[in-house]
Amino acid sequence: MSEQLRSALARLPDLLGAHVLLAAAALALALAVSLPLGIAAARRPVLARAVLGLASLVQTIPALALLALFYPLLLMLSALVGGGIPALGFLPSLLALALYALLPMLRNGVTGLLGIDSAVLEAADAVGMTRAQKLRLVEAPLAAPVAMAGIRTAAVWTIGAATLSTTVGQPSLGDLIFAGLQTQNWVLVLVGCVAAAVLALTVDAVLGLVERAVRERRRMVGLVALGILLAGVLAAALPALMPAPSRPVVTIGAKNFSEQYILARLIGRRLEAAGYAVRYREGLGSAVIFRALAAGDIDVYVDYAGTLWTNEMRRTDVPARATMLAAITRWAKAENGVDVIGPLGFENAYAFAVRGQDARRLGLRTIDDLARASPGMTLGSDLEFLERPEWAMVRQAYPLRFTATRAYSPTFMYRALESGQVDAISAFSSDGRIAALGLTVLGDPRGAIPGYDALLLASRRVARDAELREVLKPLVGTIPVKRMREANYRVDRNDSAQQGAADAALWLDATIAPR
Repeated sequence: MSEQLRSALARLPDLLGAHVLLAAAALALALAVSLPLGIAAARRPVLARAVLGLASLVQTIPALALLALFYPLLLMLSALVGGGIPALGFLPSLLALALYALLPMLRNGVTGLLGIDSAVLEAADAVGMTRAQKLRLVEAPLAAPVAMAGIRTAAVWTIGAATLSTTVGQPSLGDLIFAGLQTQNWVLVLVGCVAAAVLALTVDAVLGLVERAVRERRRMVGLVALGILLAGVLAAALPALMPAPSRPVVTIGAKNFSEQYILARLIGRRLEAAGYAVRYREGLGSAVIFRALAAGDIDVYVDYAGTLWTNEMRRTDVPARATMLAAITRWAKAENGVDVIGPLGFENAYAFAVRGQDARRLGLRTIDDLARASPGMTLGSDLEFLERPEWAMVRQAYPLRFTATRAYSPTFMYRALESGQVDAISAFSSDGRIAALGLTVLGDPRGAIPGYDALLLASRRVARDAELREVLKPLVGTIPVKRMREANYRVDRNDSAQQGAADAALWLDATIAPR
């Protein structure tokens, strides 16, 4: 068994359990809402049109966007009620997935009730049944098979969509899939996808037994199938029912690219060596992760000066890096209670890069040169760059007129440049693939792109824990960009020597000289 497969399987039980609990809770919540709402809608055509239209509208919103939208909504709600509402992790995932599960449950429930032969209902009225008796003894048994088909559909959808909960900090099988995609560890992707598919097919098969038992009125079969489902949920809940670890638990956040996974594991290694228990919230977007730190949903992570400067502080000027760092440190503490422990020693800036042969052929040395050639070129970027303030700042400074722009995950952005699908990319200056692919990084003579020093950030809780701060402080100023590039390339390279983020973090930790 390969080391990559062994590592993926070691993570599988905990993530599978979290995935099962999330999906089960979302389905239970959706069922609790859809049952009474479906019965009421079947009796009132106006209400039916309204609730089915609303449920259909929710389905048009991409699941990833729906998950992301709940984060700021819960933050605002928490601020209104004075705190206490978790905006990251389980709650936003639960609400988004429950909304997604409503449509098939509602539609099938209403269809099942409306599809009952009117003669049967008239017979029930004729024998003097009350409305409640008619629902319990006649309508519910006849509509149940159709309603169960909707529950089965909702279950498969929910189990699949639950993989996206990784983006808002909820552990799931998506952790394996997202980490594998960003680090080109296809074993992780395969294990995550296969586990999610097997889970969905298993749940669908068991619910199929329930549907059959309802249709054929075989009570014992239905009870056995429901017992299997309940046993699965209880097994998934066992880790949560275990006693809490005696050691303090520190939550480490990470964004969705290789460098972040490596740095999170590096921080985790240091904390575990000092006696702390750690957990990871990986795959978070830039729009979520700093707010999560300020709210205390995560305890520590690495961000970049330019990202904080433009995204969070809304600044458009480009001062010297030392001036920027001092301003960020003051602002983070005063406005958000976030402690900047210090810069790690390298910068990971946005930098426009082109293929080396194109740079020589077209005479491209700076972004000014790129602007001259841009009308015949296609720009590739990561998923965030084209919506970030930095892109607006670059366009204001340089007359860039690309024929087209395309957004990719970072892994596929470099592949798109290598394969000729795009002609230039918004690369990252600490990325090892720049040298490996022979890319030319273009200069920024007009200073449009701010500095991007990697900064170790900590929440209020960590700031108050002097011992924990002392564990983290030795990382400050110890990682030169050359070493970070090498660590990144160990993960991003596409050959037999490729390593996982944990192995790259181990290598990087070994290269850091004691201070």
